[in-house]
Amino acid sequence: MALVVLAGCGGSRYSSEAAVGRFAPAPVLFATGPIQKACLADGRRGASQARCGCVQAVADQSLSWSEQRTGVKIFRDPHRLQEMRQSDNAGDNAFWSTWKAFGQSAAAACSRT
Repeated sequence: MALVVLAGCGGSRYSSEAAVGRFAPAPVLFATGPIQKACLADGRRGASQARCGCVQAVADQSLSWSEQRTGVKIFRDPHRLQEMRQSDNAGDNAFWSTWKAFGQSAAAACSRT
């Protein structure tokens, strides 16, 4: 962090962008909660303590507690998500949109774990 501040002052031959990209590690996301537990219990290939913890951290940032509880049910019955996606119910459509955005965020944030 100090290098980034110094580079911004013009005292370095590296730009602040290069300093951040070169020296700052990517943040590690990890949390425990219902999504993390469901992710581990599901037994999917690629599920790990680190990846499921990362997915939970993203869930904490983007899903309400109620949406997380619904998400746990989705892990148990993935067909339910397909039903929600095709539903005419406004609540199901809202959840589908939120869950889809969450999935994209989690994929981007947790792909290296």
